[in-house]
Amino acid sequence: MKRYSLSQQLDHYYDAFPQQERPVIGITANYGDQTAKLADGYYKQVIRAGGTPLILPPESSPEVLSATLDRIDALLLTGGADINPLFQGEQPLPQLGGINAERDLPELLITRLAYNRQLPILGICRGIQTMAMALGGKVTQDIGNRPAKPTDENGTFCTAPIKHSQEADRHVATHTVCLKHGSTLYNIYKDIVSEDNIDKDINSESEAPRPTSVALLPVNSFHHQAVAEPGPHFCVTATAPDGIIEAIESTEFKPMLGVQWHPECMGDDGLPLFQWLVGEARLYRKVQRLHDSLLTLDTHCDTPMFFPQNINFTTRDSRILVDLPKMTEGRLDATIMVAYIPQPMQESAFVYANSIFDRIEAIADGEECLALARTPDEIVKNKATGRKSIVLGIENGKALEGYIGHVGHFAKRGVVYITLCHNGDNDVCDSAKGSQTHGGVSPFGREVIAEMNRWGLMVDLSHAHERSFYDALDLSSTPIVCSHSSCRALCDHPRNLTDDQMRALAAKGGVCQITLYPGFLRTEGQATILDAMEHLDHAIRIMGIEHVGLGTDFDGDGGVCGLADASEMTLFTRQLLLRRYTKSDIEAIWGGNFLRVMALCQQSRTAK
Repeated sequence: MKRYSLSQQLDHYYDAFPQQERPVIGITANYGDQTAKLADGYYKQVIRAGGTPLILPPESSPEVLSATLDRIDALLLTGGADINPLFQGEQPLPQLGGINAERDLPELLITRLAYNRQLPILGICRGIQTMAMALGGKVTQDIGNRPAKPTDENGTFCTAPIKHSQEADRHVATHTVCLKHGSTLYNIYKDIVSEDNIDKDINSESEAPRPTSVALLPVNSFHHQAVAEPGPHFCVTATAPDGIIEAIESTEFKPMLGVQWHPECMGDDGLPLFQWLVGEARLYRKVQRLHDSLLTLDTHCDTPMFFPQNINFTTRDSRILVDLPKMTEGRLDATIMVAYIPQPMQESAFVYANSIFDRIEAIADGEECLALARTPDEIVKNKATGRKSIVLGIENGKALEGYIGHVGHFAKRGVVYITLCHNGDNDVCDSAKGSQTHGGVSPFGREVIAEMNRWGLMVDLSHAHERSFYDALDLSSTPIVCSHSSCRALCDHPRNLTDDQMRALAAKGGVCQITLYPGFLRTEGQATILDAMEHLDHAIRIMGIEHVGLGTDFDGDGGVCGLADASEMTLFTRQLLLRRYTKSDIEAIWGGNFLRVMALCQQSRTAK
């Protein structure tokens, strides 16, 4: 055998190193007798798939967990002992095996935190059970005590119980699993699964209808626990013939997948799952690096209307969709927080808007990593110094209370746009859901638009009637914006813009910010991130890449599956990359276009 000196080995290493950067896959390890242990199949399959394995010790301190997640591109949850059933509120059954208290809490915590960061996750055996338990699901302590079911979660007829603790070598497949068509798991294995036809005849009226074919994948099996309920964040995508859950994956368009079998032992047959994980890790790293230099701006959120409920914006709060921890997890650099003025309103709208801005200023002043921003330059500077920007806006010109001088007042407070109306006509203009009081923009509204131009404020026409839209487009000397609107061609709602409106908006240099309000994305069924992307793609085809962006309407009933709150904003970037948008395209969509209009309006300011 040819031998190489250490120097030759190093020369070979340095020659190979620059060719391809390998994503880092964090691998949880077994732990016992004061020793961390890892079956070699896990790290060898990661290396074969193109990743760099990093073994993670069981540690639950927040500082270590955060630093760990900062340094990995995907998480691999490995097999091992049973999980303490107390974590799911159950007492141990006699059949419960040995538990590993050293692993339980750290792995449940890191799974939850990785989920919040949208990290790719692959769970294997104990790992799939960890995923379920960490995120609201349930684990069966012993499948021997599992009640018999006539059908599994996909409606497939279940056989009698089969052996799930094989005595054959670990690399040998001893039973098959049925894969759900169209699932991520099916797409990973679709070239090698067998499609078995099933008799459609029903032998008993109590049996559920069965599919005409199933995709069968041979797997190995050694476990006595299994996922009982996947929980709210996962769906079942594979089952054993006896109905045992064999795989789950995200229902929220996140790269998260768990399997009950052991692909690390199955050589080439198990490799595709690790190739999927490494591929998603590469994409995750690309998204994160893009966000390092990318400036991300959400142009409309209604979070301030919850501030009177003693919301603490600087801590994670389940009552709101935008807070500082969620902005950090989603890599969101700036958000335009509006003072929303409902109609009717008992108190003074002008006083209320100012009280909202007082509260926002107090929040920004009290947190080092937050800052108010009035200009594009300030937003950019805040990004460079590691601070999140809060920008002020007004939703509903009713806040002016019929006094033109209030435009200048709000401009001096740092407001960057005023949405001329909301869901009802006001003294400025007619609303898309109003009764056409003025036939478009009112005489007072004409004064307001001229004064907003003078003060460098952007005119926002979201919520406006078509007549108001075209009036304002003609009246404004600077480009107008629609801070949170979508496409009527895809969802026929009067709040959405027609293709003609979008063309006119683009011709005048304005922007349309696609919104995540479900009812503006589709008329039937559950809206998802894919619907939002279709609206974005359509707007780009009609208007061009220079005239689009994102205005979520978070906390104003905005938010869809896959983009449910500010923590998930990197999933938007992920979708843009999957759709082959370039870096410059993504920069324009994520804030560049809107900031261009903001700068142009502010540069046109003549008022002092």
